This record gives sequence, structure tokens and C-alpha cells, in this order.
Amino acid sequence: MGSVFFHIDLDAFFASVEMLDHPEYRGKPLIIGTPGPRHVASTCSYEARKYGVRSAMPMTTALKLCPDAICVHGRMERYAEKSSEVMSLIRDFAPGFLQVSVDEAFLDLTGMERIYPLPGKAARLLKESIMEKTGLTVSIGVAPSRYLAKLASDYRKPDGLTIIPRGKEEVFIDSIPLRKLWGIGDSMLRSLERRGIHSAAEIRSISMDSLVRMFGQSSGTFLFNASRGIDPGIYQGEAKSRSISTETTFYPDVFSIDALESYILEMSEEVMFRAMEEKKIPRTVGIKLRYGDFTTISAQTTPPNGIYSSSDVYQIARQLLHSKYKGQGVRLIGVVLQGLYDGSEPAQTEFFAEKEIKERTLEKTIMGLSKKGSRLIRARNLNKE
Repeated sequence: MGSVFFHIDLDAFFASVEMLDHPEYRGKPLIIGTPGPRHVASTCSYEARKYGVRSAMPMTTALKLCPDAICVHGRMERYAEKSSEVMSLIRDFAPGFLQVSVDEAFLDLTGMERIYPLPGKAARLLKESIMEKTGLTVSIGVAPSRYLAKLASDYRKPDGLTIIPRGKEEVFIDSIPLRKLWGIGDSMLRSLERRGIHSAAEIRSISMDSLVRMFGQSSGTFLFNASRGIDPGIYQGEAKSRSISTETTFYPDVFSIDALESYILEMSEEVMFRAMEEKKIPRTVGIKLRYGDFTTISAQTTPPNGIYSSSDVYQIARQLLHSKYKGQGVRLIGVVLQGLYDGSEPAQTEFFAEKEIKERTLEKTIMGLSKKGSRLIRARNLNKE
């Protein structure tokens, strides 16, 4: 049967959790974010998307497009809890599990034909299990590579299932607009259009050498592979890697440092609450930036005094962001915790241990209250006008 990958993507995840906890929000335009000129929309319901609201959009713009939207502050602790429920079900479904972010994961079902002879049927069983046990819908893409599975999961959202049979990779690639080809940012899209290239088929008509001459080695190789449905190597990683990470892709590219900081904050809370759920403490914080031309920059640091709270993660990640960001449009941003070791409390002998214990205890309290439905907001999450 060859390689078989699932990409499982929770539909409008933050908004879906809020509607699960607050049925009165269902069917209404809902935006997760803090109103104010320095804040962005984390995500929104599909009802809000009909007005043109999108993730990473400034909140002022989002509310102009949809003035009747309900705005709620994000509750990363609650989202991490529901994510953990879903990811546990996915992890138990097949051994080749790789979590990419709080709301998406891959499964590698290669070689499991005896257990799951029909991938489409297996995907439907997984969707039904997640809905029955968590109340949330997912969209699943099934394909011969992670890259194609990622594209497929987005094809029929929400609550979708798209299967790309082996041998039909290029047929599927040609069925979606070039701007939907994951990894092509605004600047690359404009560069392609300036050269009269408007489809994946037109990219395939150009040799590898010519693409490299036009776009450089990294972008040229990416375009050659992606236009053929060949995994360009974006989703590489071990299912059992000793790290916790999350990343977000933007369309269009994001240029605002305030917007990037907002996402860094949310990601810091997400990965730290996931670490606390797993009773892990990280030694290292890292970030990843991918620009519109496919250039990818990574940076990491290991502080001397330990990392015990999302505030610690955010401060480190924010410093890394400011040291690496050069004003270009950002296509993707990510935060990663590495060097994880078992533990749930700071070592008493460490410098500033009392302060760290208090901070970690506070975050555990927030997480516990959030699980019970309380809506507790940190001061730094409020409008900074």
C-alpha cells in the first residue's frame, strides 16, 4: 500500500472549545482575542470567517468587518486540556504519532494494512471517536506524505475528510489555488506572478535548475517538490522526540511585531501548560521563523536559572524574536521547549526558587480554575493601551 499519513486538524479549535463550554455562542460570530489596537485575533468561528475575519488579523480590523462579533479572551489552559484529550485518542490510534501544535497532529499508518486495510474507514472511525469522547470535530487529510495530508485536511473544512490516492498527487495539487500550496507566502506568490506563473502545473513545466536560478536553492527546490506533491521536508521529526512545540502559519504574511508578540505569548502559554500536564520541566526555549521566501531561522537559549512558567518561556521567546526578526513578512512562527526532564516543581536549592514556586503554583491554579470553567485573565493579556 505504500506510505499512508493522516493529518488531523481540530476545526476552529479555540472557538470550538468556547462554544462547547458556552452553548449560547453557537451559530454566532465569535472571535478569540482582546479588543484593542495592539492585539490580534487568535482565531474565530466559521460564522465570523464569513465576514472576512482571519487569524492574526488586528482586532480593530476584525471588529470593523464584523462589529456584532462576540469577543472572548483566550483560555490557553482550557485549550491545552481539550487538546490533551484529543491527542491522547490520536496517540492511541496508531504508534506513528507526531503532534505539531495544540490543534494538529500527524499519524503514520505505513505498514499497518492488517489493522487498518482501508485508510478512509480508519479516518472516519477516528473522527467519530474524537467527536463522541470530546465533543469536538476534526478534519482529516489522508495522503502518501505528510505534506499532502496537511493540504488535504484543509480541503473540506470543517468536519471534513479528504483522501489523496497514490498516483493522484498532481491531480490534487492542481485542484487548489497556488496561494493554498502550504509554504508559499506572499512574497513568493508575488515573485511567481511577476514571472507569469499562476499554477502548480506551470511550475512543473520549469526545470529544477531554472527554478533554482530564479528563486534560489531553498525556494527553487521547494517549488519543484511541492508542485509535484513531493514532501519538501517541512514536516520532519520523530514522534518520540523529547520536546514540546507549536507553530502557526499565516496567510497573508504578518509584518507586525505586536502581532508576532501576541502569538509568542499564546504559544508560550500553550507549550508550558502542555509541559505541566505531562509533568515535565524544560531546559531550553527556542523559536522558529519562516519568511515568505521560505527562508527559515531558528534560535534557542538555555537560561541558567531554569524555566518554570509561561512567563519565563514568553520572556525568552520574545527576546529571541527581537534578536532575529528583521522586518520581513513572516509566514510561520513557532515556539519549542527542549531538554525536557521529569518534574513538577522547581528545585528548592535553586536561586530565586521561592519566586519560581509561587509563579508555577499560580499557573497551576489558573489551569485548575480554567478546567472548571472559570474565566481568569492575566494582566499582561489585557489591552496595553
